[in-house]
Amino acid sequence: MPAAALLPAVLAAVNLAVLRRPVPEADPGPVSILIPARNEAGNIEGTVRAALASTTVPVEVIVGDDHSTDATAAIVHAIGDPRLRLVAVPALPEGWTGKNHACSHMAGLARSRQLLFIDADVRLAPEAAACLAAQARRTGAALVSGVPRQRTETLGEMLTVPMIDFLLLGYLPVPLMRRLPDPSLGAACGQLILADRAAYVATGGHSAIRTSLHDGVRLPRLFRTAGYRTDLAAAASLATCRMYQGFAQAWAGFSKNAHEGMATPRALPVWTLLLGCGQVLPPLLVLLGLLGLIPATALLPAASAWALSIATRAAITLATRAPLATIPLHPATVLVALAIQWNVLLRRERAGAATWKGRSYPVSGA
Repeated sequence: MPAAALLPAVLAAVNLAVLRRPVPEADPGPVSILIPARNEAGNIEGTVRAALASTTVPVEVIVGDDHSTDATAAIVHAIGDPRLRLVAVPALPEGWTGKNHACSHMAGLARSRQLLFIDADVRLAPEAAACLAAQARRTGAALVSGVPRQRTETLGEMLTVPMIDFLLLGYLPVPLMRRLPDPSLGAACGQLILADRAAYVATGGHSAIRTSLHDGVRLPRLFRTAGYRTDLAAAASLATCRMYQGFAQAWAGFSKNAHEGMATPRALPVWTLLLGCGQVLPPLLVLLGLLGLIPATALLPAASAWALSIATRAAITLATRAPLATIPLHPATVLVALAIQWNVLLRRERAGAATWKGRSYPVSGA
């Protein structure tokens, strides 16, 4: 139990020490900011205007309207900036997921050597594009990503969204990721990915992962398999995102990606032991110990493991600028994450996980 809590504590400490906010350089080259949008009338204007406010680097912004039935296209058209292009995404071919198809189409129209893919609910800081482009130049990485600061405004969001940062910072060995070319060490956040155009074309980019619903996992591994370097940057100050609004939407969204994440027969039992023993069991045992229901000798290791768990969550919370209220919620957040994964694994047909934005996709046999 203490060992299960020690692993993410050590990795988080190392990762937070080596992950730095990139700084812009002089003339890192133009960037094409590509935004897939399907029924994003509530988000798209703020996202586009933030992208157009980019500084230090010249940008073009391309919005791919993916058959929206709301005012998305009209809102973009009304912005009227010469650096902005609104393009209609062609009909979705069989065997493609919607975001991958939209991103692939926009990449083919982009003019810059550097392609910055962002989701339609991501607000870039003015220097974000320049910082990511500079990071790619300094590290020689063909793909650079980072997790935006996640806005969580309801209890349901606080019980789900913070697991993104916890899993990335607590379980990915970033120094090894930077040193070794192993594809399994590749990781990214699909909300914010900068890719070198030549590498993107050579690997096939989104077209090579056309059936995937988890580009944050599949795209960096694709690049690494082809021999390209990928990297992560601290991005909490570079962009913000409110990815879901409420618990039901978060449950559906994380279920969608679970098929290509933890929810496999081999991986999920291991993750359940790691997360359950290190993050959920310690506070439960401490409570039982205080009630006199377990031997006093078990109380000290349980308390030590719980202290490590909460300290790790607190350090990640402060570094990623997440709400402080997510710290005491951490054991419940882990339980919810595991519940989502087990629900998808055990109820593959009825969980309905691979449904998003009015489209349903067949579940791959992950």
